[in-house]
Amino acid sequence: MSIYLDHAATTPMIEPAIDAMQRSLRKIGNPSSLHTDGRSTRKDVEEAREVIAAALGCQPSEVIFTGSGTEANNAAIKGLFWAAPEKNLIVVSAIEHHAVLDPAHWLVEHEGAELIEVPVTSDGVIDCDFLADLVTRRGSEIALISVMAANNETGVIQPIDQVVEIAGDIPVHSDAVQSFMKVPLNYSQLGLFAMTISAHKIGGPLGIGALILRRAFEMPALLHGGGQEREIRSGTLNAPSIVAFATAVAESIYNAVTVLSLREKFESGIAEVAPDAQINGTGVGRLPGISNITFPGTQADFLLLLMDGKEVSCSTGAACTAGVHRPSHVLMAMGHDEIGATSSLRFSLGATTTVGDIEYALSVIPEVVAMAKAANSL
Repeated sequence: MSIYLDHAATTPMIEPAIDAMQRSLRKIGNPSSLHTDGRSTRKDVEEAREVIAAALGCQPSEVIFTGSGTEANNAAIKGLFWAAPEKNLIVVSAIEHHAVLDPAHWLVEHEGAELIEVPVTSDGVIDCDFLADLVTRRGSEIALISVMAANNETGVIQPIDQVVEIAGDIPVHSDAVQSFMKVPLNYSQLGLFAMTISAHKIGGPLGIGALILRRAFEMPALLHGGGQEREIRSGTLNAPSIVAFATAVAESIYNAVTVLSLREKFESGIAEVAPDAQINGTGVGRLPGISNITFPGTQADFLLLLMDGKEVSCSTGAACTAGVHRPSHVLMAMGHDEIGATSSLRFSLGATTTVGDIEYALSVIPEVVAMAKAANSL
């Protein structure tokens, strides 16, 4: 028996998306070609673009397909910075995914940018007062602001509407990879300048994402070549993945009410089987399916291995490079010390999660935590 509780990392492709991808794979024709086969594939791509645009409340021309959410984030952060050469300041939240933080730091190191990270509360919500004060003092210097729609480690939902209001004329980008199709999300109503989404979080394939970018806006590209996707993302369009992406949107099986009820059952169970555990971000709105839990007196990497040994897949939610475990920058920003930030696991539920999955995970956690505490004490 294998229990999969890592849907925030990637979730299984839904059958309609697999079927759509297989049909598209059997078609011939480069969508940039002018002959009949090419135009047929292009039609599939444009219909997919319309489906995704309708789900997001944007114009089809504002959907720019990329190879991943990471690529879309890089394109947004670097492109918006380069598009404002008279401004040198980048503002991001302290809890951003590394796909936002790392390109911002790259611009600091290689382009001379200045980076300010906006702190968050102990519940993991961006400090809007800090941001408002910063915009008041230095708004004319800010090239862009980037705040994720919801955090990938804790699930805490961010007040994007307030961020956009505070920003005024400053372009605001939001990494919405975790939020898309899980909570209401409307690009035009939020007033965003740019937004990032990805297919493999919603039952689509790996390796396809999209940057939603305000129409008619031109910015420097990361990839140059054939001029596809408004000349912002050159390259032959991955039609099979794009079609499957749109199918996952149209045929979504994710039920937020059901997933939330399972998360609540899981967290109630945690309070019983691990009374000293701390669930992070409980005081504010969170995505239905993410539960980040600190188990005092343990090491997250060892917890993870023990859970895997019990055939439960979850995540530490922290970066691990070259075998060296690092504390979660998200939990550190929320006020955890290094010990607390390295003793937390993320359990993320999805459309295929069952009550049985939750019950089994809860049944093995006491033994796993006891073993992890014993090992840590040594």
